[in-house]
Amino acid sequence: MKPSTRVLLIGAAGRMGKTVLDLARTDGEIEIVAQCDLGDAIQPVIKNCDVAIDFSHADAIDEICRAALHDHKPLVIGTTGHSQQQRRKIEDAAQVLPIVFASNFSVGVNVLFWLTRKAAELFGRDFSSQIIETHHKMKKDAPSGTAKTLAEILKATLKIENDLPIQSIREGEIVGEHTVIFSGPGERLELTHRAASREIFARGALRAAKWIIGKPPGLYSMQDVLGL
Repeated sequence: MKPSTRVLLIGAAGRMGKTVLDLARTDGEIEIVAQCDLGDAIQPVIKNCDVAIDFSHADAIDEICRAALHDHKPLVIGTTGHSQQQRRKIEDAAQVLPIVFASNFSVGVNVLFWLTRKAAELFGRDFSSQIIETHHKMKKDAPSGTAKTLAEILKATLKIENDLPIQSIREGEIVGEHTVIFSGPGERLELTHRAASREIFARGALRAAKWIIGKPPGLYSMQDVLGL
């Protein structure tokens, strides 16, 4: 029988952390061996895990990377809202460790990323593009990490320097909605993903945690995990 993947869950008391905990209880290949939250020391507990999953806060990334590097543990990072300096910290750690860093762990959203790139390749600059994202009113960062990833895909594919328009809406209890709009002469295409439950993100993060074990150092995306 395959041994369980031992996971340290950072941010266990948050919305996503609780969802990961609930889902892990029904996954025979995952064992949450330790939990950390704001103010908890990461170093003493990371040594007993195979991989750490982070759904905490962007400001915790320095300590997370330092602890992971000390004990050479792979990371799955689902926290968003990192500054450029914090992103560089993750990139530097990925020179030594395997890290899955994703703005969104949903299978459907990662297919949206792929479709957005393909549509941009086909439309080129004949079509203008914009992004609309809607989340619950408690979400702290705006635009969302997923919206930023979509914008990065469009900018890289279309080879444009200017920032793309992103409309961010915060209302109610909406888990997450993202729409990419392509507008051209006489026609318009909309690609939309709607998340109905946080379970889709938790399920993807656990899938990434299993996948990253034994991988060489590098910065991986959820599309790498899915083979897209």
